Amino acid sequence: MATLNDRVLDSGLTTLDTEANRIDVCSQEPTTYAEATSTYTLGNSTSLSGAAPSDRSGGGREVVFAAITDGSITGTGTATHYSISDTNNSRLLVTGSLSASQSVTNGNSFTGASFATGIPDPS
Repeated sequence: MATLNDRVLDSGLTTLDTEANRIDVCSQEPTTYAEATSTYTLGNSTSLSGAAPSDRSGGGREVVFAAITDGSITGTGTATHYSISDTNNSRLLVTGSLSASQSVTNGNSFTGASFATGIPDPS
């Protein structure tokens, strides 16, 4: 069975802890920074806060992000995905599906519960 030391996994995840600073809700899954922050974004928050990498339930490592309390909706449509970006270096770091799609309207706000993203142990 293959193994990876936690230090190897943490090296990749530390980028989320130290560089991720924006979360967007998007109308579809972006594949680039421009799509995440411009083309498909329906709103964002720039107060994203991730913790240092830690053990992941079921094995592996993860970064836990604090709840979003100050998201601003800047477009009207159906939010289906989220993206996490590093705006200082114009990098898209993470994308994922929302647990449920949500209709949003320009001028409203959004919030979100604490969540985690990570890397499972190799199988």
